[in-house]
Amino acid sequence: MRARVALRILRLAWLVLGVATALLPVHAAAAAPHIEQADLNGDINTITASYIGASVSRAEADHADALLVILNTPGGISNSMDDIVTSLVNSTVPVIVFVYPSGARAASAGLFVAQAADVVAMAPGTNIGSAHPIQATGADLTGDLGAKVLNDAVTRVRNLATMHGRNADWAEQAVRNSVNINAEEAVRLHVADLEATDIGSLLSQVDGRSVPRANGSLVIHSAGAVISDNPMPFWQVFLNALIDPTIAALLIIVAGYGIITELSNPGLILPGVVGGIAAVLAIVSLANLPVNIAAALLMLLALLLFIADLKAPTHGFLSVGGVFALLLGMAFLINTGPIGLGVNPLVSLAVAVITLAFFVFFIRKVWTARRQPAFVGGEAMLGAVGEVREELAPEGLVFVQGALWKATAEKPIPAGSTVRVVGRQGLELQVAPENGQAKEKV
Repeated sequence: MRARVALRILRLAWLVLGVATALLPVHAAAAAPHIEQADLNGDINTITASYIGASVSRAEADHADALLVILNTPGGISNSMDDIVTSLVNSTVPVIVFVYPSGARAASAGLFVAQAADVVAMAPGTNIGSAHPIQATGADLTGDLGAKVLNDAVTRVRNLATMHGRNADWAEQAVRNSVNINAEEAVRLHVADLEATDIGSLLSQVDGRSVPRANGSLVIHSAGAVISDNPMPFWQVFLNALIDPTIAALLIIVAGYGIITELSNPGLILPGVVGGIAAVLAIVSLANLPVNIAAALLMLLALLLFIADLKAPTHGFLSVGGVFALLLGMAFLINTGPIGLGVNPLVSLAVAVITLAFFVFFIRKVWTARRQPAFVGGEAMLGAVGEVREELAPEGLVFVQGALWKATAEKPIPAGSTVRVVGRQGLELQVAPENGQAKEKV
């Protein structure tokens, strides 16, 4: 009896041990740190600011161990930069900014984004700095306004650097004098916290690091972490692609093509729909770009000159003027200087040539065709010359365009006379004598 009880206890012990052993890998996997990744690549604008804000919120909701932001930017719009900085500074999870891969940069607004992170890492061959504030057009800010903006930027970057224990003096020089350094110098001067060749190396180096916060400190757990890469969703990628000077200029031209084609030939529908959609997308694009109003007016003037040349006998001089206005307008439509935004000059030249051809060979032919008399249908009879075959008193028969027609006239007209069609009601023509002018009889 005792032997049976002992055997049952032994079997139960083996069962518990087997279940515990089976669950060990599950617990080990569950204990692996979870890190979420966001990619800030390209110009900083309202779309990228929204994306980073959403990435921070998702990392907080998922209780991630850290948010990894892969950074490569030439800079961008200051308001969008402020939104990103605010999101990163107030994140409840540790934020790691990695300037990566080699050749990437954290320039201009990118410096502020980097300094807002708990950890700044840089890959070999990357650089950081050049953060002097400029106008949206790329020109320097001068006078009292320039001093206010500069002092605000200096204070802001010093606060961010000091908050995370980095070199605030160098950060100030990057804003005041646009100094720029590579990854090795950034680590040596304590502008960046460390240098890493790849993401795996970075996570190994920051594991266990304590980062200061206003209400205490956070410890980063990253060894063997599972990384969830959350790229920008499709609709944001689409909107971000629209925020490109060349795309904006092309959308304006396509909108002009479509609307003018529809107005010149009502009823086609498709050109009007395409032009309307392009106009809406152009507005979305331009709303997020620093637009030069004078350049936009030059583009509008170019379209007006092309249209005017269709009606005025200028032998193409207005169209030539339109080409120059279009080239100048596209060249200066968007210009943000050092951060590299602007309409591609080759695209500007190609668009000018295509637009000239569009108006000269297409729209001109359409409008010329509309001014010509109809060759078929009721309107084709108006103005036609014929011969009276049966006296019009006031009704009779006339021979016009190879057929006999019933016709009426205000006064009697004898047979054999030449008449001209002046109107039509159904199958009956209204005619008038040719007043003795020599006309070829039909």
